[in-house]
Amino acid sequence: MSAAMKWLQFAWLNTRRNGRRSAVTLAIAALGTAAMLLAGGFAIFTYQSLAQSAARSTGHLVIAKAEQFTKDEDQPLQHGMEGWESMRQRMLLDADVRQVLPRVEFSGLISNGDKSTVMMGSGIDPDAEFAIKGPFLTIKEGAALTSGQGMAVMLGEGLARSLKAKPGDMLTLLASTTAGAMNAIDVQVQGVFSTGIAEMDKRALYIDVKSAQALLDTQRISSLGVFLKGMEATDAAQARMHALLPELTVRTWLDQAMFYRSVKQLYDRIFGALGMIIAVIVIFVVSNAMAMAIIERTREIGTLRALGTLPGQLQRTLALEGMLLGGGGAVLGALLSLGFSLFLMVVPVNMPPPPGYSKGYPLNIAIDPQLYALTLAAMLVLALLASAWVARKTVRLPIVAALAHT
Repeated sequence: MSAAMKWLQFAWLNTRRNGRRSAVTLAIAALGTAAMLLAGGFAIFTYQSLAQSAARSTGHLVIAKAEQFTKDEDQPLQHGMEGWESMRQRMLLDADVRQVLPRVEFSGLISNGDKSTVMMGSGIDPDAEFAIKGPFLTIKEGAALTSGQGMAVMLGEGLARSLKAKPGDMLTLLASTTAGAMNAIDVQVQGVFSTGIAEMDKRALYIDVKSAQALLDTQRISSLGVFLKGMEATDAAQARMHALLPELTVRTWLDQAMFYRSVKQLYDRIFGALGMIIAVIVIFVVSNAMAMAIIERTREIGTLRALGTLPGQLQRTLALEGMLLGGGGAVLGALLSLGFSLFLMVVPVNMPPPPGYSKGYPLNIAIDPQLYALTLAAMLVLALLASAWVARKTVRLPIVAALAHT
């Protein structure tokens, strides 16, 4: 048996001398580690979900004129793009591009004849939009838009309720054209949807691109959303799109995802502070357990010193004891966190709706190998250093003082 294994065996035997104290220390270290891993896993899951949601909403890349991102429009589509069909075909030749979706953003009034209200419209390519995004809307009534339907719209749940509209009803859209004149078209309600955000559902309206262009009397679009095969391809694809379309601005989903950035900054601070507090508590518990063990064994330490054991060897043994307590608790905590995370995958648990949302979401805890490795390593090192620090004075007491300790 190597010398290192012998010292580790001594440390293991010493931790078993007071089983109750060691068990309590292990339990607290395990619960602390599990709490850190669960909090970190929840934060990572939230980041991943928000990132996917942002990319799914706008596209991994958003392409438009620079003014579209930096200036307000005095007239609808003042900074819009023309000739977008040829751009779309050129971008679709890229191996990482799955789809390129046009979008026309506009606002105006919608009326049922008796009542008018403000609406925020989005002109989309319905078939491509629903094919690439999947069920990104919850259809409450009717059906989703399809290409070639003509003047048909989908209404947000709140907007439909305000107008008392249902599938099949006829409504009128009124908006300013790109020339500043007013234009109106009659449309039929195809379906009613919910985005999960109540305020958005009060104004949201979807219509196909050609109908939106007819309302605004233009052939322009607001932007092109580029959907890639994976998030990891975003940066490289952005560089290629810049080279392909130098006259336009290419932004990533992250540039557009203000909500994602705000939540990430908030969670980083909250869970970072929480992790530090829990780590300090665990280290204090391990240090306290080791301090009590060292005080009880001061005369034993003096005897070992008298027999020729060096202070460094004693400090090493005591540090290894702390490492075993902290590390053992960390491993148990990791197993507890892993088990709970897997349990949530088998037995779904729904969280209540966040502020501003009308529906909840499933609670999941991400199992991130890097997070687990870093947490376990940090607990091992901190417990080792804390125990070595606690033991440093006692192992260097004069032999006579240590033997006389009571």
